[in-house]
Amino acid sequence: MQLTLKKYTLNLKHTFRISREAHDTQDTLVVGLSLDGKTGYGEATANPYYKISIESMMAEITAIESDLATFAFTTPEILHGFLISEGLSNFAICALDLAAHDLYGKLEGKPLHEIWKTSTDHYPITNYTIGLASIDEMVAKMKETPWPIYKIKLGTEDDVAIVRALREHTDAIFRIDANCAWSAKETIFNAPLLKDLGVEFLEQPLKADDWEGMEQVMHQSVLPVIADESCIVETDVEKCGLHFSGINIKLTKCGGLTPALRMIKKAKEMGLKVMVGCMTESTVGISAIAQLLPQLDYVDMDGAMLLNGDIAQGVVISSDGKVIFPSLGGSGVTLNS
Repeated sequence: MQLTLKKYTLNLKHTFRISREAHDTQDTLVVGLSLDGKTGYGEATANPYYKISIESMMAEITAIESDLATFAFTTPEILHGFLISEGLSNFAICALDLAAHDLYGKLEGKPLHEIWKTSTDHYPITNYTIGLASIDEMVAKMKETPWPIYKIKLGTEDDVAIVRALREHTDAIFRIDANCAWSAKETIFNAPLLKDLGVEFLEQPLKADDWEGMEQVMHQSVLPVIADESCIVETDVEKCGLHFSGINIKLTKCGGLTPALRMIKKAKEMGLKVMVGCMTESTVGISAIAQLLPQLDYVDMDGAMLLNGDIAQGVVISSDGKVIFPSLGGSGVTLNS
């Protein structure tokens, strides 16, 4: 296989702010894997929270370039096993795994969802994320993009008041993501107030390692709670089953589609709701997530919708939330010139 690596800086439409950080741009790495005249593309973003940079990922991947050149590629799963054995970070593995899946589907001439024998007749609608800002700014973002489901980023001392103010301007479903900013007591207190305001569920209100607090929340919260920062890799799923109503899988964090498929299967066996979330990423990464849609209860794949300009073509999300799947095989990704 022939390897290509390219760094992009994605410009956001608006400042994206959560409880622990804010940014106007997002650095991302796009990996290309080519074989027999076909090229598959994958993506992974830089992430200071997890100490991942574009440079660190590029160094990891270029270190195995000669091995990739001679690798006998048959399935993405076999390549994923090789990458694990080489000790790459999950972010670097994700970019390569997504590229391998896109390549595999293009070689087979079929979209991944078809290869996995799933139907796109029914699938969840993505939420649209409203980052932390002044109430006027958050309202302006909702008016700019009318949407049936909003994910609201919180983590202030006035979170319920913010939701109450936003509710005055829309009948949309709300999902709340506090990004680890609340305590168990605060979560339990806020839950009934937020439920009355049309909130569907809470995402990761407590710190990732506060399992004792989450056990209290599980028994006392009137709203379901979905794990995000507490559910990074496959081994986290079982533990989350005792402390959450569902899990949010991030491809970059777990290492791509290969482990994500196993995490989905395990979560469903345990009776957990399954969500897949995105980073602030391009259509390259979003198109890979979209292939999983028929297997999900919820999805957060608005990353490319938050950009001021995209770098690729692939899955298209229409103004009513409908997903237009490309006929091209794999994830269906082509890069813009």
